[in-house]
Amino acid sequence: MMMNKSLISSLVLTLLLLNAKPGKAQTFKYPFQNYKLSFEKRVTDLVSRLTLEEKVSQMLNSAPAISRLGIPAYDWWNETLHGVARTPYNVTVYPQAIAMAATFDEPALFKMADYSAIEGRAVFNKANANGRGGGKYVGLTYWTPNINIFRDPRWGRGQETYGEDPFLTAMMGDAFVKGLQGDNPKYLKAAACAKHFAVHSGPEPLRHNFDIDVSAYELWDTYLPAFKKLVVDSKVAGVMCAYNAFRTQPCCASDILMNDILRNQWGFTGYVTSDCAGIDDFFLKHKTHPDAESAAVDAVFHSTDVECGHSAYLSLVQGVKDGKITEKQIDISVERLFMIRFRLGLFDPASMVPYAQVPESVLESKEHQAHALKMARESMVLLKNNNLLPLRKNMRKIVVLGPNADNPLSILGNYNGNPSKLVTILQGIKNKLGANTEVVYEKATTFTSDELLDFSALEGKFSFEGRPGIKAEYFSNKELSGKPLFTKTETTFNHSWQEGEVIADNLRAAEFSARYSASFKAPENQTLSLEAEADNGCRVFLDGKLIIDNWGTKKGQQKKLDLKVNKDQVYNLVVEMWQSDATAYLKFNIGKYVKTDFNALIAKHKNADAFIFAGGISPQLEGESMRVNDPGFDGGDRTSILLPKVQTELMKALHSTGKPVVFVMMTGSAIATPWESQNIPAILNAWYGGQAAGTAVADILFGDYNPSGRLPVTFYQGDDDLASFTDYNMDNRTYRYFKGKALYGFGYGLSYATFKYSQLQIQATAAKGKPVKVSVRVTNTSKKAGDEVVQLYVLNQNKSIKTAIKALKGFKRISLAAGESKLVNFTLSKDDLSYVKSDGNSASITGKVSINIGGSQPDEPNPTSGNVISKLISIY
Repeated sequence: MMMNKSLISSLVLTLLLLNAKPGKAQTFKYPFQNYKLSFEKRVTDLVSRLTLEEKVSQMLNSAPAISRLGIPAYDWWNETLHGVARTPYNVTVYPQAIAMAATFDEPALFKMADYSAIEGRAVFNKANANGRGGGKYVGLTYWTPNINIFRDPRWGRGQETYGEDPFLTAMMGDAFVKGLQGDNPKYLKAAACAKHFAVHSGPEPLRHNFDIDVSAYELWDTYLPAFKKLVVDSKVAGVMCAYNAFRTQPCCASDILMNDILRNQWGFTGYVTSDCAGIDDFFLKHKTHPDAESAAVDAVFHSTDVECGHSAYLSLVQGVKDGKITEKQIDISVERLFMIRFRLGLFDPASMVPYAQVPESVLESKEHQAHALKMARESMVLLKNNNLLPLRKNMRKIVVLGPNADNPLSILGNYNGNPSKLVTILQGIKNKLGANTEVVYEKATTFTSDELLDFSALEGKFSFEGRPGIKAEYFSNKELSGKPLFTKTETTFNHSWQEGEVIADNLRAAEFSARYSASFKAPENQTLSLEAEADNGCRVFLDGKLIIDNWGTKKGQQKKLDLKVNKDQVYNLVVEMWQSDATAYLKFNIGKYVKTDFNALIAKHKNADAFIFAGGISPQLEGESMRVNDPGFDGGDRTSILLPKVQTELMKALHSTGKPVVFVMMTGSAIATPWESQNIPAILNAWYGGQAAGTAVADILFGDYNPSGRLPVTFYQGDDDLASFTDYNMDNRTYRYFKGKALYGFGYGLSYATFKYSQLQIQATAAKGKPVKVSVRVTNTSKKAGDEVVQLYVLNQNKSIKTAIKALKGFKRISLAAGESKLVNFTLSKDDLSYVKSDGNSASITGKVSINIGGSQPDEPNPTSGNVISKLISIY
């Protein structure tokens, strides 16, 4: 097989670097190859040797090799939101970002990022060894973390953030970046990227053409603090600019955001990437630029160095020829990009780079798996417990129900990798209990309906050419053209692949198509329901006749039909699909819809000792720009934050039995549960808990782990508490400005232990601009060991100054044995005791300030596991 020049160049350079011995005298053809020179000199030399066309090619996310200089191909696009994502190899998957925020555990997040970077190095090394180097999702530049403020619970991508609070987001983001990038003075372990800069948080269907304006106060008080922390203090390597426009300019060409704030005020020297296809939005969606050339030129003038997804940047060559931009301006971006690659050690001998020889054995190591379980346990928030939990392990029969009970897709969240093993809630409960306890599973409902498709009559009955199974043909193009890349026999039509996942034989789940062929014999005369849906397009043929055509991407296409079949007649099915990018899936089912009879269900299990309902929502319903239109959902966002009605109705039926009912709620955002909160005795919010989610849930339900998670977002009473989704003003939003009564407040979470706060020590007066030391004693007053999340809130009492109603300014997770006490210390900095003026500048708070410390906010409406104590101080 012939190898292309780019691959040969990549392999040659890799071999040279791996075999190089720094101790020996060496000659270098070009100065940029001389690892004894500074990175600055090497980068300048390399870029000076490139043609204009070569320079521009390096500004695409998929940068090609430059064979004549031995420069390997490199793709900037990779993700590691909660573990390395979309890689072709099995990796450790931690809880979703919003869940990790609920741990309030900076050291644990630091370690998670460190472990992810280590696994990322192993993936990079293995990909290069296997000839997959230079491709998407195997590089070392990770477009993470997402530090946008989760201002509205309807936003489907809020699950990717660290919640609604700027301080918590900044501190968790800082821990992530430092853990991922490492502390080597010369080399980056991996390169983090703060996104999406800035003022970006839905709605998803409007993100490509939405123009946002907020006051200077809102900008600097809410939307920029986390970005400033990561750029100025954490030294994040990259920043991704957002799709939306800000004050009429696309964010990637914003005078205020990009040039003034990011580069000038904050002095950012790293690289900036567009969001994917974001440059096209300039002229296709925002209509602020006439064509690709003008859009590309303007983006580069505003220091956007990489274009992701498309190739508008190729027009920069013509832009230079037309005099719209100079080659020197191009050089600035290209030098920033190569500086990152040099800092990653990609042009140095492996023996010099401390991370270059990380072995494959670190993938899914025992330490990493144990940490995934630790973070899953710490993330889960006990919202209610009327002395029901922990459950006894010696129950005779437990019924586990609900759409999330045995749903591996939900526990993995989005932007995720794929572990070799995972534990759903059902499996976790089964693993926890002995053979003397009968654990029964009833799905009972989907997320939004009590009608389930029963296809048991045909299950295992499909065949092809007389052999059991389904013939599956996969093509390396979207048109089913030519010969299939490979053919195999499968047992199901249904598939789900994360973006970048390898299907088989080096075929990734993007830019491909597939055909599935099978026959079945009808068991009786009946009418069957048939449904077909794919992320991009699918169609179904029955006996050669097209019966469902969703090959295009228009909304409102037919997905279901009724099919009359005759007993013993053989029917031939062909299901075809195509996929461009993003998460790929095919849903194809044939059977009968059966409505769940809740009364019959509870009668069937009248001998149950307890019911555990695992519901909520899932990444199948909320996420990035999704084709979802179930009731209550739109394009990845939600139109209502209420728990879907069918789930409440089922829990009402379960509650009517008088038997204990536990609601395990999985979600990436706040869900309003007014009836459940009044009537269900125990509610555990489990988020999307990663590969060990089921084990963590079982550990908490049965008392082997004392719950300790805290909410990083406000759980509102209902939709009436929410302002307009498209209004980015923070008035009456998040705990900092919400004037109503929350269902469960930010920072809330129960424990099986109880804690007492006492001996708050703080000076009575302080000079403005000076640090203030605070200490408090925390005692575990129960007979159970447990973790407590100590939270410090500042409440400004000077009404002449506009500030948040209250603001988190410190938190620490501590572990206390039964009866143990610890002294916890905080230092409030000048920034902690400052406020944002109307012009966006900061000033010190003066006058009375209330300092509140406890395991929750000072005005949490629910009973808590500990008290809150406060003290007024005067700042002059």
